[in-house]
Amino acid sequence: MTATDPLLVVEDVRTVFHTARGDVRAVDGVSLTLAPGEILGLVGESGSGKSVLGRTVMGLVASGPITTVSGRVRIGGQDVHALHPRHRRRLWGPEVAMVFQDPMTSLNPVKRVGTHLTETLRRHLRCSRAEAADRAVDLLRQVGIPEPARRARQYPHELSGGMRQRVVIAAALACDPRLLIADEPTTALDVTVQQQILDLLASLVRDRTMAMILVSHDLGAVVGRTDRIQVMYAGRTVESGATRDVFGAAQHPYTDALLGSIPRLSDPPHTVLRSIEGSPPDMARPPSGCRFAPRCPRATDRCIDDLPELVLGADDRLVACHHPVHESSGAGHGR
Repeated sequence: MTATDPLLVVEDVRTVFHTARGDVRAVDGVSLTLAPGEILGLVGESGSGKSVLGRTVMGLVASGPITTVSGRVRIGGQDVHALHPRHRRRLWGPEVAMVFQDPMTSLNPVKRVGTHLTETLRRHLRCSRAEAADRAVDLLRQVGIPEPARRARQYPHELSGGMRQRVVIAAALACDPRLLIADEPTTALDVTVQQQILDLLASLVRDRTMAMILVSHDLGAVVGRTDRIQVMYAGRTVESGATRDVFGAAQHPYTDALLGSIPRLSDPPHTVLRSIEGSPPDMARPPSGCRFAPRCPRATDRCIDDLPELVLGADDRLVACHHPVHESSGAGHGR
């Protein structure tokens, strides 16, 4: 790698689960790049393929009897899926780490908090027992846990949800990874703690010059904390661009609908919240054309028949839509 090379390159990645009902294309031809120090927001409804993409990038999902993974994922120039599983595990920690959305299933309930960190440090950095213990306490301090030495001796159930999530973040950061994947890290937390955790992640990434993929179904969580946004729907990318451009003028109807569903403090009391009509498609039997067409007010017969490709438009925006929102109001509204 040179200083100008992207840290992460994902090329036409497809993750297919073979089920009794048919093949489920959870990720269907997604590409992206990420530079050191850059934060990408990966957003979309539940079931859009965000988490599966994150695990595929990590190498946690690989081809097997019930799964087929194709395309290329390169981290620091290394093809993740071409590596032997033993060599791939060596990437986890020093090169790439993940913050999972549920800390109670990420942490072993019968191990002390400190042990979750010292095991990683001793395995990857070859620290002595004493060095690992000291560094574990320091990591807990860095993520804002009070009395870190005492907390390191406690078990996960003795901590609050916000504290447990901070422990998971500390474990992910233990080996100074170059890439951090945060998979909806605030799902189970209250609003105040969500804000703290998201701000903490953003500040840690900036301080350490890491790259981060922030996976979220909430566009409000990524605004102000990400450099770029990539919107996914039914396993595919539908829009991608700089955060300020996407929030300023969404071009894909799905992105526009997501933005419209965000509650606003300026709305008067008892304002009816906007929602996106319909449901995401059955991924075992997806529509032949645009997968958002059955829910889209701008859809035409072309949308129902032809799957749109990602096209580079103004302000370096990628959009997969036959009738983007910026078109004149008279275009593309009838079926």
